[in-house]
Amino acid sequence: MAENSVTVVGNLTRDPELRFTAGGKGVASFGLAVNRRYQVNGEWQEKVSFFNVTAWDTLGENAAASLNKGARIIVTGRLEQRDYETQSGEKRNVVEIVADELGPSLRWARAEVERTQRTGPDGTPSGGRPAAAPSGGRASDPVYGDEEPF
Repeated sequence: MAENSVTVVGNLTRDPELRFTAGGKGVASFGLAVNRRYQVNGEWQEKVSFFNVTAWDTLGENAAASLNKGARIIVTGRLEQRDYETQSGEKRNVVEIVADELGPSLRWARAEVERTQRTGPDGTPSGGRPAAAPSGGRASDPVYGDEEPF
């Protein structure tokens, strides 16, 4: 089975637009410009590629709350092609990036990470059990328990 994986670094061309499905799942969409510089006969050339990116569920909600137009980010995900029909009846197809992970590029910027509380479909902390606050006042992680992340 072949893997379909892509990682790109670029700048947001527009603020993420957050919508919700009928089932309440969040989905954020935004544009990404990826610049490439190269030399031809000693002269610098620049080419820009534009991609549409879609981020689902909490990833999309966090992206919409954290990212703004112009931000330089790293996107890891998969390429997905879909067909659609315009209002005038023309058939089109588009290749988009469906994000699995998003993060700020720290090459020319700093970021502060704020961990969000994970909850299950019923609104309780992930794992379906109430979160017990261990020493230090932070909630227990359902995967790692009280273990420090680093």
